[in-house]
Amino acid sequence: MTDIQLYTKLSSLPTNLKNEVADFIDFIKYKSEKKSFRIKRRLAGQAKGLISMKDNFDDPIEGFKEYM
Repeated sequence: MTDIQLYTKLSSLPTNLKNEVADFIDFIKYKSEKKSFRIKRRLAGQAKGLISMKDNFDDPIEGFKEYM
Protein backbone atom coordinates (compact mmCIF):
# COMPACT_ATOMS: atom_id res chain seq x y z
CA MET A 1 0.00 0.00 0.00
CA THR A 2 1.40 3.37 -0.98
CA ASP A 3 1.38 6.56 1.04
CA ILE A 4 -1.19 8.06 -1.32
CA GLN A 5 -3.57 5.14 -0.79
CA LEU A 6 -3.19 5.47 2.97
CA TYR A 7 -3.76 9.22 2.80
CA THR A 8 -6.88 8.70 0.68
CA LYS A 9 -8.32 6.27 3.20
CA LEU A 10 -7.38 8.52 6.10
CA SER A 11 -8.89 11.63 4.52
CA SER A 12 -12.23 9.89 4.09
CA LEU A 13 -12.54 9.15 7.84
CA PRO A 14 -14.46 11.34 10.29
CA THR A 15 -12.44 13.43 12.73
CA ASN A 16 -12.95 11.16 15.74
CA LEU A 17 -11.62 8.15 13.80
CA LYS A 18 -8.67 10.18 12.50
CA ASN A 19 -7.75 10.84 16.13
CA GLU A 20 -7.89 7.12 16.87
CA VAL A 21 -5.66 6.39 13.87
CA ALA A 22 -3.17 9.01 15.06
CA ASP A 23 -3.13 7.44 18.53
CA PHE A 24 -2.61 4.00 17.01
CA ILE A 25 0.28 5.26 14.90
CA ASP A 26 1.90 6.76 18.01
CA PHE A 27 1.44 3.43 19.81
CA ILE A 28 3.06 1.45 16.98
CA LYS A 29 6.02 3.85 16.88
CA TYR A 30 6.46 3.61 20.66
CA LYS A 31 6.25 -0.19 20.57
CA SER A 32 8.89 -0.45 17.84
CA GLU A 33 11.25 1.92 19.70
CA LYS A 34 10.76 -0.06 22.92
CA LYS A 35 11.98 -3.26 21.25
CA SER A 36 15.22 -1.60 20.21
CA PHE A 37 16.05 -0.72 23.83
CA ARG A 38 15.93 -4.25 25.18
CA ILE A 39 18.27 -4.89 28.07
CA LYS A 40 21.22 -7.06 27.19
CA ARG A 41 22.04 -9.95 29.50
CA ARG A 42 24.93 -9.32 31.83
CA LEU A 43 28.04 -11.39 31.39
CA ALA A 44 30.10 -12.39 34.40
CA GLY A 45 33.68 -11.20 34.47
CA GLN A 46 33.36 -8.06 32.36
CA ALA A 47 34.72 -5.84 35.18
CA LYS A 48 37.66 -8.12 35.89
CA GLY A 49 40.73 -6.06 36.74
CA LEU A 50 38.80 -2.81 37.26
CA ILE A 51 38.41 -3.24 41.03
CA SER A 52 41.30 -3.76 43.39
CA MET A 53 41.42 -4.17 47.15
CA LYS A 54 44.25 -2.65 49.17
CA ASP A 55 46.46 -4.83 51.35
CA ASN A 56 45.38 -3.01 54.53
CA PHE A 57 41.64 -3.49 53.91
CA ASP A 58 41.10 -5.55 57.08
CA ASP A 59 43.21 -3.31 59.34
CA PRO A 60 41.27 -1.43 62.06
CA ILE A 61 40.32 2.16 61.30
CA GLU A 62 42.02 4.76 63.51
CA GLY A 63 38.83 6.64 64.40
CA PHE A 64 37.06 3.50 65.65
CA LYS A 65 39.72 2.21 68.09
CA GLU A 66 37.71 3.35 71.12
CA TYR A 67 34.68 1.30 69.95
CA MET A 68 36.63 -1.93 69.56
